[in-house]
Amino acid sequence: MSGNDIPIDFSGGNIVWLLLAGFIILCILLGVRIVPQSEKYVVERFGRLRAVLGPGINLIVPFIDKVRHKISILERQLPDATQDAITSDNVLVQVETSVFYRILEPEKTVYRIRDVDGAIATTVAGIVRAEIGRMELDEVQSNRSQLIGEIKKNVEDAVDDWGIEVTRAEILDVNLDEATREAMLQQLNAERARRALVTEAEGQRRAVELQADAELYAAEQAAKARRITADAEAYATQVIAKAIQDNGIEAAQYQVALKQVEALTTVGSGEGKQTVLLPANALDAFTDAFKMLKGKA
Repeated sequence: MSGNDIPIDFSGGNIVWLLLAGFIILCILLGVRIVPQSEKYVVERFGRLRAVLGPGINLIVPFIDKVRHKISILERQLPDATQDAITSDNVLVQVETSVFYRILEPEKTVYRIRDVDGAIATTVAGIVRAEIGRMELDEVQSNRSQLIGEIKKNVEDAVDDWGIEVTRAEILDVNLDEATREAMLQQLNAERARRALVTEAEGQRRAVELQADAELYAAEQAAKARRITADAEAYATQVIAKAIQDNGIEAAQYQVALKQVEALTTVGSGEGKQTVLLPANALDAFTDAFKMLKGKA
């Protein structure tokens, strides 16, 4: 032996202590379980469910309790699935769906169902066919949100015993066969043509209504103007009649003479060269008018 070697005593007592220390370390390693935040552990004892370990540090009985299943509790998405369905008006459609879920109670999931994804996919397919079978094609297209809500509710009820929560159920697309798609396109074009004709007819009707309103307004304004003119003439006649009543025949003669003077003035104010023939008593009209005007003064 060299001077640096340390003698090791392998006597019976030391071996026992070493074995005991190793056993204690092994028990600690087997009895302490650190569970990640995104998982839950299912522990069995002698083949039976013992406990479900949540995130953090957990203690189990070494050599007796076994961690049999490590279940992720993260949200999962099933692969997009397409299934055929027939609407209530006998139209074949292909519905593409997607489902999101997560495991809430792992003890139910591991002991009650073998293939979770396959079971959920089959359940969703049956529910989709049943729900679409109650609706017509137009309802499937226009009430998609209602259809999604019904599918999600029914799927939740169906998988409740499996410890699963369905977080979302989506209908990605509703596809039709070529013949049905062509018929719908023709129907859509016919509907557009009908709407265009209705719009044009409504426009023409509105134009006729506006024209009638304009003519009615013009007629009302013309009638109003005639009424104002008639009122003015009636007022003038009333004034003349009152003057005749107050001043006798002289006021009437004065008005006649004044009209004659206005008529002669209008005839004589014409443009260009012209010959004006006056009656013999034309000057008498001026004389009578001035005499009456002087008499009034």
